[in-house]
Amino acid sequence: MFKQMHFSRLALERQQVWIYLVAIIAGLVFGSFQFELATLSEVLLWPALGLLLYATFAQVPLLHLNDAFLDHRFIKAVLIGNFILLPLLVWGLVQFLPDHPALRLGVLLVLLLPCTDWFITFSQLGGGNVPRAISITPINLLLQLLLLPVYLWLMVGTELSAVLKLTDIWPVIVLVLTPLLLAAVSESWIEAQPKRSLWRDRLAWLPVPLLALVVFLIANTQVNVVIGALAFMPVVVPIFLIFLLLAALIARMLAHWLRLPTDQGRTLAFSLGTRNSFVVLPFALALPVGWEVVAVIIVVQSLVELFGMVFYLWWIPGRLFSAEDSSYH
Repeated sequence: MFKQMHFSRLALERQQVWIYLVAIIAGLVFGSFQFELATLSEVLLWPALGLLLYATFAQVPLLHLNDAFLDHRFIKAVLIGNFILLPLLVWGLVQFLPDHPALRLGVLLVLLLPCTDWFITFSQLGGGNVPRAISITPINLLLQLLLLPVYLWLMVGTELSAVLKLTDIWPVIVLVLTPLLLAAVSESWIEAQPKRSLWRDRLAWLPVPLLALVVFLIANTQVNVVIGALAFMPVVVPIFLIFLLLAALIARMLAHWLRLPTDQGRTLAFSLGTRNSFVVLPFALALPVGWEVVAVIIVVQSLVELFGMVFYLWWIPGRLFSAEDSSYH
């Protein structure tokens, strides 16, 4: 029965991009004709986002940080790739964007932070090392929360501080840290008794439908912003595609340099190629009037990334890190 449930959840995750597309289209349609629903959507958006963060964090082994350090070469590759090389790449890519502060901030927010959830699923589907993927997630999560302000200060600086006040930030901090704390408490409670592990399995079903709900609510409340942001798509979508291509090539380079096994090289590629839109969405939604396009850019990147993962699932195990190619060992 467990295997059947696991398969069904994996099938749900495989189809998630289509679920999100339907949710966005439905949100835009309802937002265009049902104006009363937009008010309700604004009320529901923040609780839905909080639940999404909790369900996502609950899949992260927050109490097992030491597991990430069992393989020094792998963690070195992940940390150098995610927190040094990719931020440099993102900074370089942003230079090709128009001089539009909200557009640039949206791209920075969504590309700077590594994913902590569905990259594990894609690592599994792409023949990666799932235990290593799971072990690295708490380090990725904690480091990105600490380093995001540093990245933004270096890359945006006073331009962002001029429009974002402390009163705008503290609700976002509470929204992110509260689910994180609850997830840690839940993990401790679950691990106290083996039979409670079924609760983690049940929570693992929630991220896909909750994210679908969140993108529906965003589309429903930001119809005009979404329509206005269409003009930016020919600019930002190529940036996101170039990022996916170069992130995988950087993973290949790091895997060769550190002589990672094939399955760890694949996991590294999926870690570098996927970004953490969940964590930055609250920050984007807290921005003042005039910056709403930031949240739209983040949602668009998530869709581009998910389609990109379909390509990754062919390219990573079949070409870039094929079992026959041992040149990087």
